[in-house]
Amino acid sequence: MAAAPHVVILTSSGLGHVLPASELAKRLAVHHGFTVTIVTYASLSSPDHSSPLASLPPGVSVTALPEVSIDDLPADAHLVTRILTVISRAMPQLRDLLRSLLDSPAGITAFVTDMLCPAALTVSKEMGLPGYVFYTSSLMSLLSFLYIPELARTTTCECRDLPEPVVLPGCVPVHGADLLEPLQNRSDPVYQLMIDLGRNYVLAEGFILNTMDALEHETLLAFKELSDKGVYPPAYAVGPFTRQRCPDSDEAKHSCLRWLDNQPDGSVLYVSFGSGGTLSTAQTDELAAGLEASRQRFLWVVHHPNEKDSSAAYLGTAATDADPLSYLPEGFVERMSGIGLLVPLWAPQVEILNHVAVGGFMSHCGWNSTLESVAAGVPMVARPLYAEQRLNAAMLSSERVGVALWERPSLGKDGAVVPWEEVAVLVKELMEGKKGAAARKKAGHLQDEAEIASAPGGPQDRALAIVADMVSLHRRSHTE
Repeated sequence: MAAAPHVVILTSSGLGHVLPASELAKRLAVHHGFTVTIVTYASLSSPDHSSPLASLPPGVSVTALPEVSIDDLPADAHLVTRILTVISRAMPQLRDLLRSLLDSPAGITAFVTDMLCPAALTVSKEMGLPGYVFYTSSLMSLLSFLYIPELARTTTCECRDLPEPVVLPGCVPVHGADLLEPLQNRSDPVYQLMIDLGRNYVLAEGFILNTMDALEHETLLAFKELSDKGVYPPAYAVGPFTRQRCPDSDEAKHSCLRWLDNQPDGSVLYVSFGSGGTLSTAQTDELAAGLEASRQRFLWVVHHPNEKDSSAAYLGTAATDADPLSYLPEGFVERMSGIGLLVPLWAPQVEILNHVAVGGFMSHCGWNSTLESVAAGVPMVARPLYAEQRLNAAMLSSERVGVALWERPSLGKDGAVVPWEEVAVLVKELMEGKKGAAARKKAGHLQDEAEIASAPGGPQDRALAIVADMVSLHRRSHTE
């Protein structure tokens, strides 16, 4: 009997990368009989990032590439520079690992790399392995990556100074300031790294995307047209991959869920900026004042502020023993007792978003959080912070999708602080206003579409079956 196809999935750090990689691996193993090896980076791992890898089905194993030093990088090196430097320096260890797996009885049928690791496709190509990119964000943001080399070649100004909106195939037009955050400073070394990233994507045999048709219908159509013409490799929308809700049990129930049980239906705004997002002290103060002035119930997951880096918590660099609540304005915690619940550092997001008391979500628009919000049918106030989050916000707040409220003008300036008055207006509008009602209706529609996409035999299953068939074909052609 022939051995099962063996797929190696390389993932970078962050829950937004590790969680979808684990879900892809589970589905390939459980539904398609594959064996899967998930490869992580020891230098980029943390307990939070690794938690989705703790319960994997038989046939899925995990291995980590050894630590590499990046101590020579400047202290203020961009988050993406640090991540891509680790990926680059661990390439020899990746090559050794792939060689050893190729020589094992199972061999390797195909190699799948995370969206931040397309340079690894050069290694898989050396070995004659078919390579795919598992893109764990929107197709719109993938198109922006593919556009980077052209942008760098044809412009000299900073993105925010581009005179016309950028129009990507099948996407809503975006301001230059809304393009990927690492592109916003040409003098930063990360800019060239982004150009290289954009070039490496086209080495893939195809893109496996954690998105769904109802969110990006026109974009998927436009991309298919381009891939049919041979401009880009084909794309397969296998999303939405989201965390599963934990079964309720009174003993295990988080205190914030018990608090939500006592709130009226649809009355609570959930406020969270992901595991990596951090606000400045000034923005923390304005957000607190805005929530107070809105007179809406809220549940806020509070992180330590950081004055320089909106992604400071991403690799655990914001760690401190201080209580995050101690950074809130004086008297705020006491005044909000009974109206708002303040939770330090972490809360069970999927369970919160699916709670009947939650009627809105103030989010950084990270793609994982976006899909979890869509799957729960919860509309958003967008407060993007870093990476591709402004692109996501632009899409989600457009007429085409319309599940988020976003005031772009004050967010268009680097490091701009959104004033409390604007926070209060947006929150009140989402929870009580006409725009909020329209966003809630759109969110309900997308929730239905997400359920259809994820149902057995639905679009997600069918797209993944196409990918599995392609991988199996590689295996057969390799053995013939």
